[in-house]
Amino acid sequence: MFIRVKKSDSYRYLQIVQNRREGARVVQEVIATLGRVEKLQAGGDIDALTRSLSRFAVKVRIVGEHRAKALEAGSVIKTGPALAFGRLWEQVGADRVISGLAGGRRFSFPAERIIFGSVLHRLFESGSDRSAEKWFRDVKVEGLEDASLHHYYRAMRWLGETKDEIEEKLYHHSRDLFSQASLAFFDTTSFYFYGRGGETLGRYGHSKDHRPDLRQAVVGAVLTEKGRPLSCEIYPGNNADAKSLVPEAERMSSRFGLKRVCWVSDSGMASEGVIDSLEARKLEYILGCRMRRVKEVREEVLGRGGRYREVAENLLVKEVQIEGRRYILCHNPEQAKKDTADRASILEALEEALSKNAKGLIGNKGYRRYVKIERETVRIDEEAAKEDARYDGKFVLRTNSLLSAEEVAVQYKRLLLVEQFFRAAKSLLETRPVYHKYDATIRGHIFVSFLALLLRHELEERLKSRSWKLEWADVIRDLGSLYEVEVREGAELYLLRSELRGVCGKVLQAAGVAIPLALKQIECSAKKV
Repeated sequence: MFIRVKKSDSYRYLQIVQNRREGARVVQEVIATLGRVEKLQAGGDIDALTRSLSRFAVKVRIVGEHRAKALEAGSVIKTGPALAFGRLWEQVGADRVISGLAGGRRFSFPAERIIFGSVLHRLFESGSDRSAEKWFRDVKVEGLEDASLHHYYRAMRWLGETKDEIEEKLYHHSRDLFSQASLAFFDTTSFYFYGRGGETLGRYGHSKDHRPDLRQAVVGAVLTEKGRPLSCEIYPGNNADAKSLVPEAERMSSRFGLKRVCWVSDSGMASEGVIDSLEARKLEYILGCRMRRVKEVREEVLGRGGRYREVAENLLVKEVQIEGRRYILCHNPEQAKKDTADRASILEALEEALSKNAKGLIGNKGYRRYVKIERETVRIDEEAAKEDARYDGKFVLRTNSLLSAEEVAVQYKRLLLVEQFFRAAKSLLETRPVYHKYDATIRGHIFVSFLALLLRHELEERLKSRSWKLEWADVIRDLGSLYEVEVREGAELYLLRSELRGVCGKVLQAAGVAIPLALKQIECSAKKV
């Protein structure tokens, strides 16, 4: 039922109309004609009618009185985070997988709810288990009402112990996503933390965070060709990158039954020992090469003649075969221009600096590659600058796959998916595991970030399928601004939903969640005292 303005000659009439179905058609039926619009407005009849009807419009009345601060307001709790990600948690099967595994332990607390809550907290706020417990004072998550801090610690330790089983069961739950998988992206990074870092994980090693003074763990991540997180492995902090790929490839094949997968990884994995091990096991690979360090690449691959073929925007390739070893030489013209300009800027600044304090430049990391020392003289090494120009905009790949040179280059560029994964993971772990005594607890803490990134990927895929390009910061902010406030009118209690801000409505729609009612009455049995 609605109000309609009906024009007749030069007059406008206000009518109450309702839609009525007649067979397959919907027709409009006039319930009443209230009179001419101008006369009703002039006499104040519309305002009087609106006030009279508002006594029966509970929603309009409650919202209006709340905005006018005429109602007693109670607790305010955020509902957006659990509403959207709770549905995704169910869709990836995490609720059933974790509940099923935790059921055998007969915990006295809801382990699955605590783990979901920790994942949710990691997505929105990050931080420690202690800060997660406090965060839920203002965020609605069913089942966490009686959880305490020691429950979070116990849940994290169990999660670390059960990580592999959870990964495998999540894989089998969504097996259709991977049944045709032909590529797996693998890379590692380091996560530092304060304290000893568990029983065996905390070790000093090469820190990609530039914190060699702190103990760390090394984390390896496997993503599918669609960018979906498949597995993460946590190694002691002194583990070398090149030692990770072959064991991880074998583990993935046995754990997930991956038949024929080509492993894609960066130059940190491309040692001769790793390549020999991969080929001995008949595993396909696409690996980045260290152009300056490997003599064969530096002298023969880069020096080989032949034309490039354009295979994508800003991507040219040519294939080089050396005694059965297959290399793909790739060239990015835009990057080449940037590399040339950057070097010119460095040389210009170096020329000026040499005239002021030549000896002080020797230890400068940005300058020393272009500096040559002869007796007491420090000058620009023109040959070094010329040699450096050979690498502008280039990267070299080594592969034993049957993929075309074009496909090899394009897929290697998609290794950026793992780099994006790690950047997101490190932002989620802004507050590091602090002084955890057990390796399992640290693994659980890091695995929470893996599960958080799995939910993020699921949401982004659903947004992408609708051609909605939303900034992640906007998604988190607008979901976090959705809340319910408890209001009282006389003896009745209501929950009043806030307005949907920004992209909140789109996110809920993409996640498959119905928008909650703007107002709902709390049943007598649920009323708070």
